[in-house]
Amino acid sequence: MHRRRDFLQTAGGLLVVPPATAFGSQANSAVEIGIIGIGGRGNFVGDFFVKHAGARVVALADAFVDRLETGKAKYGVAPSRVHRGLQSYRDLIASKLDAVIVETPPYFHPEQVAAAVAAGRHVFLAKPVAVDVPGCLSILDSAERARGKVSFLVDFQTRAQPAFQEAAARVHRGDIGTPSFGHVFYHGSGGDPAPRPGWSRDEARLRMWNRDRVLSGDIVVEQNVHAIDVGNWLLQGRPVKASGSSGRNVRFKFGDCLDWFAVHFTYPNRGAAGDVLVDFSSVQFAKGFYDICARIYGTEGTVDTHYGLGKRFGVDPRYDGFVAISGAKPWKGADRDPTFDDGAIANAVRFIDSIRTGKLLNNGRESVDSTLTCVLGRTAAYRGGTVAWDEMLDLNLKLDARLAL
Repeated sequence: MHRRRDFLQTAGGLLVVPPATAFGSQANSAVEIGIIGIGGRGNFVGDFFVKHAGARVVALADAFVDRLETGKAKYGVAPSRVHRGLQSYRDLIASKLDAVIVETPPYFHPEQVAAAVAAGRHVFLAKPVAVDVPGCLSILDSAERARGKVSFLVDFQTRAQPAFQEAAARVHRGDIGTPSFGHVFYHGSGGDPAPRPGWSRDEARLRMWNRDRVLSGDIVVEQNVHAIDVGNWLLQGRPVKASGSSGRNVRFKFGDCLDWFAVHFTYPNRGAAGDVLVDFSSVQFAKGFYDICARIYGTEGTVDTHYGLGKRFGVDPRYDGFVAISGAKPWKGADRDPTFDDGAIANAVRFIDSIRTGKLLNNGRESVDSTLTCVLGRTAAYRGGTVAWDEMLDLNLKLDARLAL
């Protein structure tokens, strides 16, 4: 059991490693990609790969024919390269292509990623990487198997943005002094839609998977990983324990996800300042306010970072994409960082460039740590008490979707 804990102990930065093999003519031709999960996010990200990275979508896999037909027409995919069903990712991975883009519900990520890496495909993966501890450990194993052979990139948009990168670098070199307290939150509105008439229970769960605790991991994992990852990044690690509470007060039309979380994360001792407590909160029903924030207070200053959503969701322009440091060493990073679009574009471009050049990318370890931090918060909140990181790993709880499709 201690070996597994030690395996997760270090959260490194994005690694660039030398290629194990030459990629021949790929540098002079379009990289061919397959998209597993061609719903809203799959189409959104797929466009960036085509328009900004010069890649070619040659294969699609999804559970639903309407999505496949839309994607086939949009990207000009041959009918023989369109695969339907929950296991159709296997046919896509087995076909002739360079890389796979995984945009399915996070519950399915571990098995799909393991298959892609085993087949020697480059992997671009949506976050969160999984919904539970076994899934996260599987992703970490796949990332390590990929290292030095293929690129393995999890799509954290904030980490791709220069303003956030510079803010993190300044915090890490000591510009805010010793981190002493954190305030991290994701306050947004997810709406409360109902399934369409005629959908079976399982079809509704799959189409509206972000309302399903098992398929999504609940909002603290599926949505809030955006903010929690930045907290981990700024603090250069992950928490040792969490205590929390949660509830469901507003959204009742479909699904079983909760709509608010309140969690205290304790990060390890940072010298004279002692342990760092991070106050995290989340709501998914806010009206008139939308902000994704990670703010760390240090002995000499404060770093304040806000994910930039642009004009989406009624975000308050005073906060949208604002990144800065105040205190002894002030720094104004960005008034309006366009994180939502530009971060995804940057990741698509870097991923395809890594395939063309052979300068492989791998951010599996820190992506797993951030997802596990969310799982830790969920475990503590569901319990209504305190859970240590090692206890969470020892529990090793696995979620089961029990789908009949």
